[in-house]
This record gives sequence, structure tokens and C-alpha cells, in this order.
Amino acid sequence: MRLPKSDPYAPREWQPHEKPMLLGSPSTPHHPAARRIAYGIVGLLVCLTGGLGNAMVTANLQNLQGTFAAWSTEIAWLPAVYVMTNISINLLLVKFRQQYGLRAFTEGFLVLYVLVTFFHLFVNDLSSALMVRAAHGMVGAALSSLGIYYQIQAWPAKHRLKALTIGITGSQLAIPMARLFSSELLELDEWRGLYLFELGLALISLACVIALKLPPGDRRKVFEKKDFLTFFMLAPGMAMLCAVLSLGRIDWWFETPWLGWTLAGAVVLIIAAITFEHNRANPLLNTRWLSSGSILRLGLVMVLIRIVLAEQNTGAIGWLQYVGLQNEQMTTLAFSILAGTVCGIVISALTINPQKTAWPIVTSLALMVIASLMDSHSTSLTRPNQLLISQFLFGFSSAFFLAPAMLAAIGGVIADPRNLVSFSVLFGMSQNLGGLIGSALLGTFQTWREKYHSNLLADQLTTLNPLVTERLQLYSQLFQSRINDPTLLSVQASQQLQTVSTTEATILAYNDTYLLTATIAASTLLWIFWRLIRLRLAARKALKQAMAAKPEEKTQ
Repeated sequence: MRLPKSDPYAPREWQPHEKPMLLGSPSTPHHPAARRIAYGIVGLLVCLTGGLGNAMVTANLQNLQGTFAAWSTEIAWLPAVYVMTNISINLLLVKFRQQYGLRAFTEGFLVLYVLVTFFHLFVNDLSSALMVRAAHGMVGAALSSLGIYYQIQAWPAKHRLKALTIGITGSQLAIPMARLFSSELLELDEWRGLYLFELGLALISLACVIALKLPPGDRRKVFEKKDFLTFFMLAPGMAMLCAVLSLGRIDWWFETPWLGWTLAGAVVLIIAAITFEHNRANPLLNTRWLSSGSILRLGLVMVLIRIVLAEQNTGAIGWLQYVGLQNEQMTTLAFSILAGTVCGIVISALTINPQKTAWPIVTSLALMVIASLMDSHSTSLTRPNQLLISQFLFGFSSAFFLAPAMLAAIGGVIADPRNLVSFSVLFGMSQNLGGLIGSALLGTFQTWREKYHSNLLADQLTTLNPLVTERLQLYSQLFQSRINDPTLLSVQASQQLQTVSTTEATILAYNDTYLLTATIAASTLLWIFWRLIRLRLAARKALKQAMAAKPEEKTQ
């Protein structure tokens, strides 16, 4: 490689093996084995840094609510603002890498995150915590792509797909890992324990990135003034949409006026940004490519899979938290999810094939159907030990489908590198929006079904029913040694029966939710099978027509 003397945007002369695949990505020179191992370790560390901070907050929302003395509607903004800044930042990050280089990109965002986290340690309020989460959302998007680039350096050319798989799925390890040790961090110094860990992890990542730099790549002036106009329309629009999806089921959809106004504003801004981009000569987002049939189908499949995977936190973990279990009491379940995720990453890396990207997605959906049906037989006595297998399957599926899904769309980027921004936005939005839509949909459905089952059970709780009378007498005997007043004793027995009825209605609602996720997964699976069969029949028809045309050509 021969470096230019003065112009940073002058094209470099690369050796065939080290030429960057895309503008903004690093070159790929040969590295000794020790350096490759170091790149792999740093890549995994960077992926975990980008995911662990938000995962620890999500896993400890109930504890943080007490620490910050916040209402449930206030503490829900912590994970919401992360997604609000994370979802649209790739509109600028891709071109930032292409114009200013990888080093400014990585070191600049890590330094920003370290500074914001450090200063937050001296402020004890929720507003500063929201600022940290917003900064972390931007850095998280930057670190996810950085982890992929480091993994690519760690593997030789013939194993680049394995590197891509590990880089894409490495951040999936964050959530189960956070449930394993974040409670101990809270015991150190409440919320400061979490932020001290975040700060330490960010400092270590920053030191590693500075010590082990990525090889340089090509740079080019790619920013246009109109790009920022698109960003200032689309980013607020997507942030407002994320806010509605995050807070809708908590503030409730039809009872809070600001949800409606925010959703209306989001629709106006998003449509305006898309219309503006569609009519640009050199768009930031290639709306024609994004609206093609294959990309729309892929995006929809990824969103549907993310909706199903929301069962893990909204469903199983939500039920266990409802009955009073904390993270330290769900350690075995977290280990099961972590083991499933690791197995999904390893098997995906070993089996990934660009020619067969549909079958890992099909396999993941089939496993999700099985896992959801297993969870749908839960009872009020269901605890982590009864959910180990189903949640292992969910952990496996969440990692197994991701790299093939990304690979299915990357061909359009290689064919036209201008689609890189569109691809990054599509992938990020499908994952973020899919997760938010899943939590909103499943949480709302669970609440609705709980009210439905509560009404049905309430109709049966009459003293004319001998079973109800027998249960009231049993509860009266339980409290008789502590309550002497017969009237208070009767009231306490009735309240206990009502509590048990509510618990039974809640687990019935969760079972209905599991059946809903199984239905969504099964419907998506059947749709993919239908598409594969159509493509196979079309290919056979085209082959027969080609073979029939050959004899005619020979006779002529």
C-alpha cells in the first residue's frame, strides 16, 4: 500500500488482498496470529461495551425506580431514550466513517461516552441519567459496527463470514450477562455501581481501541447539506415513534393525549423525510431499493421475528418479576439463555452459507414456535427451572437468525455501495422497532387478556359455589390465629381469594400471550415456506423453458 502525501481523500493503491470491501471500512492486510487473536478479543469487548450498559439498565428498572424515586412512567424513559437516539444515528455514522475515517469515528464517540458517564457520577437525578442513556444510544450504534470491523481483522479471508457472524451477534450476549452480575453492582453503591462499571468498561475499550488501531481505509467527501435536513426530519420522527411505542402500554394508548399528538408528529416528519429523499438526485436513503419487494419482505420478516423474541423479556421474565423474583433468583435462567445464545453464535458461524440464508431463519422460527408452545402450559407455580429449555431455544434462535438475515440484504450493498446507509438504517430500525413493537403488542395483549380472565373468574367467585365457600373457610383458618374479629377475618379471607384469582388470571393472560407469539412465528414460517416454494417452481419453469428453446435454436 502506498500512502498519499498530502490529500487525505486521495485514493490509495491497495494490494489485492487488503483492498477495503466498502468505502468507510478498514483495509484487510495480513496479520500475525497473535495480533489476530488480539483483534478478536477487542472486537468482542467492544460489542459487549455497546450492549451491556443498556442491558444492565433494562434488567434493573425496578431497582432503579426506587433509587431515583421515580414513577413507573418516568423510569420507562431510561431504555426509551436509548432507542430514540440509537435508531437513526446510522444516517450520519456511515458517512462520518467514510469522510473522516475510522479512527476519528471510534475514538471520538468513545471519548464522548466516557465523559458523559463520568460526569453523571456526580449528579443524582433522573434527568442526567437520561442524558447518559441518550449518549449511550449513539455510542452503541457506533460500537456495533466497530465490533464487526475488529472481528474481520481477526479472521483470514476464507473465514470472513464467520467473523461477520460473530461481530453481528456478539452484542446478543449482553442481556443474559447483565442478569448474572448487575445485582451485585447495585449492592456496591446503588445506581452508581452500574455507572462505575459502564465507565470502567468504556475506559478499557477506549484504551484497547487506541492501542490496537484498525488499519486505514479509503476516505471521500460524501456529506451533503441535504443529508442533515433529512436527518433533522427523520431522527425526531423516529424518536417520537419510539417514545409512543415505549410508553403507550404504560400511560395507556387511548387515555393520554400526548401519545396521540406525538404519533401524529412522528408520521408527518417520517413521511416528509421519505418524500424528500425519494426526490433527491443523490439520496441519503435509497427509497427505491428499500421499497423493492425483496427488501420489504426481508424487513418485515426481521420485524416479526423481533416481535416473537420480545416474549423473552415481556413474557417469561415479566411473569417471574410479577411473582416477585429478582435477578439473583433467576441466575439459572440467565445461564440457560446465555448458553443458548453462545450455541446460536457458534453454530451460525460454522454453518453460514450465502446461498442458503433462508434456512437458518426457518429453523429459528420453528424453534420459537416450539418454545412458545412450551411456555403456554405455564401455571401460577411456574418458576425459572420450568422455563430453562424454552428460554434456551429463544436464546439460540435470537443469535442463529441474525447473521443470515443481514447477509440476505448485503448483496444489494455490494452491487451498489450507495445503499450502505439504507442498509444500515434498515437493519437497525428493524431490530429496534421490532423489539419496541413486540414489547408494546405483547404487553398490551397481556393486559387485555388479564382483564378478560379476571372478569370470567370474578363471575365464578360467588358464595353459592361450594368450592368458593370451602376456599374462604380455608383462608379464614389460616388467619384465625392473627385476627380475632370475625368481620375482619372474613374480609381478609375475601381479599386473599381475590389475590389468588388475580394471579390465576395473570398467568392465563401470559399463556395467551405465548400462544400469540407461537401464532406469529408459525404464520411467518408458513409465509417463508410459501415464498420458497414459489421461487422453486418459478426456477423449474424457467429451466424447462430454456431447455425447450434449445432444440428450436438448433433446428433454425
